[in-house]
Parts: sequence; C-alpha cells; structure tokens
Amino acid sequence: MKKIKILWTDDEIDLLKAHIIFLEEKGYEILTASNADDALKKIKEQDLDLIFLDENMPGRGGLDILPEIKDLIPEVPVVMITKSEEENIMEEAIGAQIDDYLIKPVNPKQILLTIKKFIDQKKLVSEKTISSYQTEFGKIGILINQADSISDWIDIYKKLVHWELELEKSNTSGMNEVIQMQNNEASHEFSKFIKKNYLGWFDGSMKTPFMSPNIFEQEVFPLLDEGTNVVFLLIDNLRYDQWKTITPVLQDYFSIEKEELYCSILPTATQYARNAIFSGLLPAEIQKKYPNWWFNDDEDKGKNQYEKELLRELLVRSGKNPSFYYEKITNLDAGKKFSEQLINYLNHPLIAVVYNFVDMLSHARTESNMIRELAADEKAYRSLTLSWFQNSYLFDVLKYLSGQKVKVVLTTDHGTVRVQRALKVIGDRQTSANLRYKTGRNLNYNPGEVFEIKYPENAGLPKANISSRYIFANNDDFFAYPNNYNHYVKYYKDTFQHGGISLPEMLIPLVVLTPKN
Repeated sequence: MKKIKILWTDDEIDLLKAHIIFLEEKGYEILTASNADDALKKIKEQDLDLIFLDENMPGRGGLDILPEIKDLIPEVPVVMITKSEEENIMEEAIGAQIDDYLIKPVNPKQILLTIKKFIDQKKLVSEKTISSYQTEFGKIGILINQADSISDWIDIYKKLVHWELELEKSNTSGMNEVIQMQNNEASHEFSKFIKKNYLGWFDGSMKTPFMSPNIFEQEVFPLLDEGTNVVFLLIDNLRYDQWKTITPVLQDYFSIEKEELYCSILPTATQYARNAIFSGLLPAEIQKKYPNWWFNDDEDKGKNQYEKELLRELLVRSGKNPSFYYEKITNLDAGKKFSEQLINYLNHPLIAVVYNFVDMLSHARTESNMIRELAADEKAYRSLTLSWFQNSYLFDVLKYLSGQKVKVVLTTDHGTVRVQRALKVIGDRQTSANLRYKTGRNLNYNPGEVFEIKYPENAGLPKANISSRYIFANNDDFFAYPNNYNHYVKYYKDTFQHGGISLPEMLIPLVVLTPKN
C-alpha cells in the first residue's frame, strides 16, 4: 500500500528530528525542507499528500509561497505552523486558503491528530460507511422479501438511494457492485408487487396510495386554504436520487418542511402522469370529461398543451380561487425571462411552473454521444444534474423565493431508468413509440416478460380503439421492434428511459420548502 507522503518545511527543521522519527514510526514518509525555494522544488518533484508549512522563515515565509503552492497542487492540504497568535496573521492565512493552522511549539500527538484529520479521515469514513452498509445489507434484504405495501417499498427505496450515495462518496467500486446487485433484486421484487397490486388500487379492492392525481388535493390545496401563497414547481423527469443530490445546495435558503415519495401512475410518461397531476383526474377521466384536451398516443399533436386549462378546471371543481399564474419553461431564454419577471407574478396565490430541463437532458443523452459520455451512468447523471441546477435560472428563482412569504411545493411527474435488456414486440402503425410501454390493438409479445393491462379502463387509462391494451416493461427492459432489431438495441441500450415499472420511475419526490429568510 502506498505510504502517505508529507512535506515539512521549517527553517529549524533539525530541531524537529524527534517529531519526524515519531511520524516515520507511524508509517508516514516525511520529506523536509528548510526554506521556501527548497520546499517549492520538492513540491514540483514529489507526489505529496500533506504539507506542514512554517509561517515565519528567513527570506520568503510560508504565506509568501502559499499562492504558488496552491497553483501547483490545489488539492493537497496545507497546514500553517506559526509562533504568532495574532488575529491578523490568522485571518491572512485563512484568507490565503490554508486548510488548518497550528501554534508553536507543537507536539508529536498534535501533529499526528492533524494528519489523521486530513489524510486518514477519508479512509476512516470510507471504512465506517462500508461497515454500516454491510450491517444494513441483510436488513434491507429482509425488507425486500417481506414488502407488501407501497409504504414498505418507499422505505426500501429511500434506504437504497441513501446507501448508494454514501458508498459513492467512499469511492469503493466493490461495494458499488454490491449495492447495484441489491438494487436489481429490489427492482425485480417491486415489479412483481406492482403486477400483483396495481389494478387493485383502482377497483376499490385495495387502498389506493398517494398517486399523481392526488398531489394538488393533498399537498397544495391545504396550504392555499390556510392563506399561504404557493409556488408549485414541477421539474420533469426528476429522480429521487437526483433530488437528494441537489438538496444540499438548497439548504442555505430553505428548510425542508416535508419530504416524501409518491407513486406515479402508469404509464410513467409525461402525457399521462403530468396531465393527471394538473387535472386531478386519471387519463381516462380526462378523455371523457375534456375530450378536446386529450390526444391518444397515435395522434400527431402535442400531448401536454392544456395543463393550464386542466389546472383551472381543477381549481374551480374544488371550490378554490381560480387566480393563478402558469408557466412552462422549455429553454434557456424562457428560464431567464421568468426569473427576471417573477416579481410581477407573486400577487397570485398560486404560481405553477413546469421546468423541462431534466427531461431534455435524458433525451439528449440518448441522441448525443457527447452527453452520453458526460452522463455515462447514474453517478455521472446525478453530477450533471447538479452542475446544471447550480448554474440554472431555476436556482436563481429559488434563491429569490427564499426571501418571499411563500411555500414551494417541488415535485416531478415521473422518474427514469437506465435500460439494458431488449424485448421484442410487434405492433401495427397505430402502436405507441415509447420504449418502456406500448399501447395498441395488435400487440404481439411474450406475456411473461411484461405487465399487461388487457382492459385499460380498469386502470383509468384511455383507449384509442375498442380492442386497445397496454403493456409495460419491467426493471431495466425496453421494447424493440424486430425490424432492424440489432441497430435499435445497440442505439437504445444503456440510455435513460421512462414509461414503465421500476423504483426510480414510479417512486418520485415531493417536497415542501419553507424559506429560511
């Protein structure tokens, strides 16, 4: 195993021999320098893990060369050692980006503690994380085998995402493989659960969980009833793990009043799930009640162009104040314009905003090799989402809202899953094009590989034809037609898709944020 290599720079380095021997006996490799020039030379030549730097040396002192050190090796911690406790020296050192400082005289144990703080901390945290997950692994496995309600699966999925993110920080590839294996196990069992229970949620034989049509009634209307102004923010295609990745960025501005997962309806696709959210109705009910606002999959028209109208109808049916502002943001210019003009909309008790970037990112990853490389896996996909969010007009909007008397209800319409295994399906020209679900009247497929709904009305789904049915892909499967099969399998494999049954597609975040200011 590679030894930790430390450079100790001090013009009285010979007097520190006992300290150096002590550290070498602990297994550290100690390089020494007695002046700034010697230190900079060794910094250029050696692969260092930590630097101890004397603040007061003849010629150029530690603070003088610190900017050069940071330019050469910005990632290496620098600990300043000084005789002075004067506040201005400390402020200058901290302002120059030292990582810590010690006051002379220092003792060996003090030095050792500092080393462990910077060098061994990652290792110790990693070992603790692995140990904790190993303890939880068996418990999560039992929960997976015993899960018999949607609340059980929400609890399991939260635990899996938590450990995936924690193990990601520890950078241990072996354990990442283990949790991926447990994710796969959970996904298979969850698919079985949905197949067994989904239709029972609509025929009255089972308790219906919190789903897409319930969001406004359960989460938004109670806030409006108590006189709270609400900004309803829907980020299309936002997975729970992506939400957890951007959470730390928001915590300086908002308190998280509520964080929960709800269950998207099937198909987990924008046309179905988002229309259900804004209407408070199932898709078949929308088609029946507002036939001019619903278009079936085989119709070449925009499928979500009446969200504003559906929301107005929902407010009126529910006896709420129909005064609201609605905006759908699909590009950078629209985001900038909304950010700049937001102050003009705050007189409305309800502002509803749809932000489409994450969905566009998912589609761009499929179509662009460059984006596919940038978001090669779930970890990279989360990182790209975080980078976008931190530099987005959406973040500007949220920072502005953190100073207003509003509550933000942040959610999504569905998640997405990285697909791996292709399934052959045959259909006619009217068959829908989505890779994770198909609807049509002449579908040919292997029934054992899909979740099929022969009678769409039993799941609140519309029918384009009297004999239409729906099939859904499970886990990380996707549908491909036999024509040019190998080409499409290669093209779509390892892309992020939505519409079917999986934990990240169906169990999605809903958060209520309260401004801290």
